[in-house]
Amino acid sequence: MPPDARRITARAARLVTHGEPLTIDEVELPEPSPGELIVDMAFGGVNPVDRYGALGRVAVDGPLPRTLGSEGSGFVDGDRHVIVRGHGLGSMRDGLWATHAVVPADALIDIPTGVRLEAAAALGIAGVTAWRTVTELARVTTDDRVLVLGASGGVGSMIVSIVHRIGATVWGQTGDAAKVPFVAARGAEHVAVTSGQDGEMASFVAELAELRPTVVFDPLGGPFFGAAVEAMAPRGRLVAFGTSADSSGLVPLQALYRKSLRVIGYGGLMESDAAIAAGIEDALRALGDERLEVCVDSLVPLADVNDAFARLVDRSVRGKLVLDLRG
Repeated sequence: MPPDARRITARAARLVTHGEPLTIDEVELPEPSPGELIVDMAFGGVNPVDRYGALGRVAVDGPLPRTLGSEGSGFVDGDRHVIVRGHGLGSMRDGLWATHAVVPADALIDIPTGVRLEAAAALGIAGVTAWRTVTELARVTTDDRVLVLGASGGVGSMIVSIVHRIGATVWGQTGDAAKVPFVAARGAEHVAVTSGQDGEMASFVAELAELRPTVVFDPLGGPFFGAAVEAMAPRGRLVAFGTSADSSGLVPLQALYRKSLRVIGYGGLMESDAAIAAGIEDALRALGDERLEVCVDSLVPLADVNDAFARLVDRSVRGKLVLDLRG
């Protein structure tokens, strides 16, 4: 590191105005404060929360302009491989979608030998959500029959892989028939295709009668939640962790209570940085010994960051998008 760190510049994806495309600018890094250091960034995970920040739906009080990016991977001192995340990065201070970033030392998590940097960057919050919902909340065992809604997404595809490796029966759901082979390749024995439109849910429930799931993972909400309740076996567990289809919907309450179902909510944004860091360490170990699979759809050049946001909107992503921050 040069004696005067303030002279280091970085190429970064900058949010200037909420709702407007990000710009790629050269920025001068501040001198690290005590407890901070400079990371040479390699890859950045692209998450819906980053897009919400760009739109002003979250972190509306964050400084402008600022560099976005809440999680990524890179190097410290040339050879220490790390995940970087949390501590207000990308929301309340400059984030990680840059060639270099000044970050708190506590934001670093060491990456085990053998785990690729791009996979580590894609793990982050998605990996923690997948690992904890399966192993801590639902406590899936080999005896379970599992339905994963939104199975082609970043979290859903990881959940399918974890459940498959546990040895439970797992089915997936996707709204796009073209994604069926992708979900099946993660370990799903059957993939149901439905987009949740009116008239589709009754046939979806009927299709699930063959599985009669004991566990459902739901990041969608809307009509899917009620359909899952209708289809589930008695004393089943439904883990809800998102509402990407709709934040409201009708719930068949008689089926819910007559089957003695348990509904478990998981909100990762409520967790402390320490809890998320511990979850990432667990997920990294699972990734390293192949109990979890991370699927990187594609590496997107930093200059094309707005195209990455567009792909989140049009739901064309299989697994996770990762920004290539090198150079």
